[in-house]
Amino acid sequence: MPKKIIGLLVLATMVVLVIIGAVKNNMAESEALDNMAIGSNVDFLPTDEGLAKGEKAPDFQLTTLDGQEVTLSDYQGQKVLLNFWATWCPPCRAEMPHMQSYFEEHAEEENVVILSVNLTTEDKGLEEIEEFVEEFGLEFAIPMDEKGDVGATYQAVSIPTSYMIDTKGRIQNKVVGPMDLPMMEKLVEAME
Repeated sequence: MPKKIIGLLVLATMVVLVIIGAVKNNMAESEALDNMAIGSNVDFLPTDEGLAKGEKAPDFQLTTLDGQEVTLSDYQGQKVLLNFWATWCPPCRAEMPHMQSYFEEHAEEENVVILSVNLTTEDKGLEEIEEFVEEFGLEFAIPMDEKGDVGATYQAVSIPTSYMIDTKGRIQNKVVGPMDLPMMEKLVEAME
C-alpha cells in the first residue's frame, strides 16, 4: 500500500510540474505579444519562416483591380516585391505610403515590380479596396486574391507579409510586418 501512495505522489508531482511549465511558457508568450506595438513604427527583421529562402517562388495567376490577368512568372528576369495586405490592417496602412514612394523613386531604374496582393476574402468588399487604393494614390499592380489560395500558399497569416523574389524567381527574403522605404531599398538592393 505505501508503494502505491508513493507512486501516486510521484506521478501527481510530475503532472503538476508539467502544468506549471506549460503555464509559464504560455505566460511568457503572452507577455511578449503584449509588448509588441501593433501598427507602430517597429523594425521587423526578415525571416525564413514559411517558404524557404532560395526556393523558387510558387507561380500564381490573379486578376488585378483594373481587370488585368497577372502571373508571377510573367516577371521572371525582374525583381519582385510581393506583398499581402488588407484595407482594415493598420500596419498595412502604415506601409503603403512607403511602398508607393519606393515605386515612384526606384522601381523603374532598379527593374523592380511591385505586386501588392489584396487578401480579398479577408477584406470588406471591392468598393472599400478601391477607396483604399485611391486614398493612398497607389500606382502599382493590385492583384485580387478572391479565393484566398495565393495568400494560403505564401502563408500570409499575419499581414502585411512581403516576399523579395529575385530575377531568377527565387525567394530571397520574407518580411512579416510593415516595411519603411529604407528597409525596402536595402532588401531590394541585396537581391540579384
